[in-house]
Amino acid sequence: MTDRTYGTRLPGMPTEPLTGRLVVIEGPDGSGRTTEVALLKTHLEVEGHAVVDTGLRRSDLVSDEIDRAKQGHTLGATTLALLYAVDFADQLENKIIPALAAGSTVLADRYIYTLMARAIARGASREWARELYGFALRPDLVLFLEARPEILLHRSIGKYGSLDYWESGMDLSLSRDLFESFFLYQDRLSREFDWMAGEYGFQRVDANRAPEQVHEDVRRLVAPLYEGAASARASARSRRVSRPASRAVSGSGARAGARRPA
Repeated sequence: MTDRTYGTRLPGMPTEPLTGRLVVIEGPDGSGRTTEVALLKTHLEVEGHAVVDTGLRRSDLVSDEIDRAKQGHTLGATTLALLYAVDFADQLENKIIPALAAGSTVLADRYIYTLMARAIARGASREWARELYGFALRPDLVLFLEARPEILLHRSIGKYGSLDYWESGMDLSLSRDLFESFFLYQDRLSREFDWMAGEYGFQRVDANRAPEQVHEDVRRLVAPLYEGAASARASARSRRVSRPASRAVSGSGARAGARRPA
């Protein structure tokens, strides 16, 4: 795991290499990110890897404040972006970096890319967003789950019973109709994700399919990150198996030799 950032390093960031792996699963609401994070975490833990999961609005510092601020539907775009930047910075310093330093895998259910797309969709420049989140670590892998807007709409309503005010871009006054605003906002986000896919090296995954089909592709794309570790574990297991066998043979020989004089 490289410890390089996209810009300025956080103060006090470790100078030694971070040995863990940072895997990001990105995508709009309804794309199945949370499901894939849970499935991938289980898979990696079964394979013997220590895994820490994280996501947006999980900072003990400001997550509750973000939720309260959003309830009034009056939060300005810049204030919203800055609050999310604080939330992310707190998690990066106190959760993500320590886990990577300990050699764990960090699975991120969304990362700075969603935050950048939201900020740009609300009027920020790409350069401003890039600089704001420049302290973020470069992930080892970014998987972007792509799904058609109609699929996202269906899944969101099926899960929550309605569309979210902010995820539909209603604060942008794109349309008075919630559904029309949702599609217009998703189009804005899609354009920014398309730009970031090339800029930040996303691996795209077709998320229009069933979760188990998506998970097969996710596991295939993640597997190369652990090929060296798998070989090392296999070698270690081989050594552990061979050593007791050697001791058993030598012990048996010693006992046989002890019986011969009698």
